[in-house]
Amino acid sequence: MSAGGIRIAPSILSADFAALGRDIAAAERGGADLIHVDVMDGHFVPNITMGPPVVQAVKRAATRPLDVHLMIEDPDRYIEAFVKAGAHMVSVHVEAVPHLHRTLAYIRSFGALAGAVINPATPASALEAIAGDLDFVVVMSVNPGFGGQKFIPQSLDKIRRVRAVLSAAGSNAPIEVDGGVDATNIEAIAAAGASIFVAGHAIFGTPDAETATRALRALAEQGTRAEA
Repeated sequence: MSAGGIRIAPSILSADFAALGRDIAAAERGGADLIHVDVMDGHFVPNITMGPPVVQAVKRAATRPLDVHLMIEDPDRYIEAFVKAGAHMVSVHVEAVPHLHRTLAYIRSFGALAGAVINPATPASALEAIAGDLDFVVVMSVNPGFGGQKFIPQSLDKIRRVRAVLSAAGSNAPIEVDGGVDATNIEAIAAAGASIFVAGHAIFGTPDAETATRALRALAEQGTRAEA
C-alpha cells in the first residue's frame, strides 16, 4: 500500500450502534474511504467492544473496506476469524505481539493488509526491524481504550519520526493516525506525513456525519499540499 492519497476512516466506536447502518451510510456519502473498527478485549486495553460477529454485520452495512484495529492480547488467535468476517486491513500492536514479523505474515496469509500500531509511549524506533514488512503503520495519538480523547500534540513529531524510519527502510507505507483527530488538527497531522485519518467523535459526534466527513477530507488535503 503506497503512502499517496488521503483516506478518511470513520471509527464506528463513536457511532450509534442502534442505527449503525444509517451512520455508516452517512459517512460513506461524505466520502469515507474506509470504515475503522476498534476491537478491545478488556485486557490489553481497559475496555471491551466487539468481536467477529459484529464485524460481519458491519461488513454487510458498509460499501468501503474495513480497517480492523486489534487492541487485544494474543491477536494471532483471532486474526483468521476477523479476516473471514470481512477485515480488509488488520493492525496489531507492537506492544502486544512478541513475534511481530510472523504475525504480519500470518495476517497477509489470509489476504488482508498487515499493519503495526504503536502507542504514544512507544518510540518510532520500535518499527525499525520490521519497517520493510509493513503495509501500513498506525500511530496512536491517544492512549488506546476509549473514544473521544484529546489528541496528544507530541504525536506530530512521532509521525515525522515514523516516516523517517519507513523511508530509511525504502518503504512508502502510509501512516494512519488514530485518536483525537478532528477539524482543529487534521491539517497539521496531514502536513506531518499521515495519509489515513481515523475520526470517531469528530464525525459521529456531530449532527451531520456526511458533512463532517467531507470537511475533514478537505482539511487533510490542505495539509497534504502544505507538506508538499
